[in-house]
Amino acid sequence: MTHPQDTGAPTLHAPRKAALASWIGSALEYYDFFIYGTAAALVFGKIFFPNVDPKLATIAAFATFGVGYVTRPIGAFFMGHVGDKFGRKKILTFTLLLMGLSTFLIGVLPTYGQVGIAAPVLLVVLRLLQGLSASGEQAGANSMTLEHAPASRRAFFTSFTLGGTQMGFILATIVFLPISTLPEDQLLSWGWRVPFLLSAVVVAIGFWIRRTLPETPVFEAEAKSKATPRVPVADLFREHTPDVLRVIFAALVSVVSTIFGIFVLSYGVNTVHMDKSSMLLVLVSANIVALAAIPLWAMLSDRIGRRPVFIFGALACAVMIWPTLWAISRADVPLVFLFGVLLSGVVYSAANGTWPSLYGEMFDTRVRLSGMAIGTQIGFALGGFAPTISAAIQKPGPDGWIPVAVLVTVSCVIAALSVLTARETYNLPMEQLGRRRAQRAGHGGTRLAA
Repeated sequence: MTHPQDTGAPTLHAPRKAALASWIGSALEYYDFFIYGTAAALVFGKIFFPNVDPKLATIAAFATFGVGYVTRPIGAFFMGHVGDKFGRKKILTFTLLLMGLSTFLIGVLPTYGQVGIAAPVLLVVLRLLQGLSASGEQAGANSMTLEHAPASRRAFFTSFTLGGTQMGFILATIVFLPISTLPEDQLLSWGWRVPFLLSAVVVAIGFWIRRTLPETPVFEAEAKSKATPRVPVADLFREHTPDVLRVIFAALVSVVSTIFGIFVLSYGVNTVHMDKSSMLLVLVSANIVALAAIPLWAMLSDRIGRRPVFIFGALACAVMIWPTLWAISRADVPLVFLFGVLLSGVVYSAANGTWPSLYGEMFDTRVRLSGMAIGTQIGFALGGFAPTISAAIQKPGPDGWIPVAVLVTVSCVIAALSVLTARETYNLPMEQLGRRRAQRAGHGGTRLAA
């Protein structure tokens, strides 16, 4: 059977536009999200928790980063329902506006020294709103791109969403590079606010790009045939509970991202006393490499399958975290660059570039956004607290990083084992995705084996 995405040139413009919109929109959205993580590692402990022990202040600052992941599973239910019921485009517009507003407001927050306990309370509230926005961003962008993409290149096109996420990380880090060189008093008084205030520009650009993006053909077909479920989440858990669980455990691979982007920065600067600019350059370099590596790994998964590429990436991360943290503990800048780029830029990109298609292809159109949003956001919520857990379990001394490496290794092995149990989907047409379970009588009239 031929589906609309196999018809060739007449529809090629839409996949490219969807991929570009997802790339740019995700870059802008995650610029907002990542500047918070950088500020948490470098600044927030000092200005929002100044009256506690420095180690406890770091843990508290990381906890405000992690708390943004609390609303992500909650928001995923709402975002998934709206996206599967009313369309992908509405979700993408809403998430961008919400992220931009909450980020801008963080930039104008008073500090603890100005208003006392109200400052960290307001910070947590705005971080919760950021998490709510992020709960629908990637799932919406991935669903939009997957459903526009040619059947034989779904991983390649959906990988642009994650490429955009990496670009957001790069932009956030680049903005903080000159900020981090400011004298301490200027950094803590006004310098840290600049990246947050720039989110106003981010919102304007992102909204202009996304407002012209068309809805996906397969969702429009579902809507016209009145096949969209009344309560998508109910259908999701009735037909796809094992797949949701697979995505939750597979998403634990995101621990690599939060540990490398947040804990590593704090560990290198605050514990080992490496230069802030050097550590930020490591993060930027790794993510620049990832920009090229992500689509290449995705193209490979379009040829040999999703599972082998993802599993390789997860297991390689489980190994590479050890030399990376060891090099940081020795303050060996060349080795930190080498191992950091290999970990975050190369091998993590194998999992990162593959999961948008891998997860999306587990579900059919009726519940795809719900399945991806709920599964990933619960898994990401567990990963989001990894820096907090790491700061708590880190031991004193040169080998204090070992418990953190164990945490990352265990998380990555669980992710690999979860994907090992999944069905391979790279060679299936769109209409067969997510249809291995019993079909509802009103949605196709056929039954397929589980």
